[in-house]
Amino acid sequence: VQLQASGGGLVQAGGSLRLSCAASGSRFSINAMGWYRQAPGKQRELVATLSVGGSTYYADSVKGRFTISGDSAAKRVFLQMDSLQPEDAAVYYCNAWGTGPGFHSGPYWGQGTEVTVSS
Repeated sequence: VQLQASGGGLVQAGGSLRLSCAASGSRFSINAMGWYRQAPGKQRELVATLSVGGSTYYADSVKGRFTISGDSAAKRVFLQMDSLQPEDAAVYYCNAWGTGPGFHSGPYWGQGTEVTVSS
């Protein structure tokens, strides 16, 4: 399974970005997808997750500002980020969990897309 993330960039504080992630693997069924981020000198942290049943989870730091959405059949997940703040700057990674013949359950990781927020 390969994941390709995109949509990062430079934005002013208070602005918005929409990240996208697409997973490949026609025989791999998605159970959940999510977004993590890692700022320089910090550990990777969970941002949001979306399960195939529609359940979502958000880190406290992004609640009310970020929205995760997606289509498990299309193996795509999105992260709408509004009211961005400098502390949101990081490399954002998508991941996926699932099942399929010959696959382990995951997580599988994308390559990351960088978000920079200017103050």
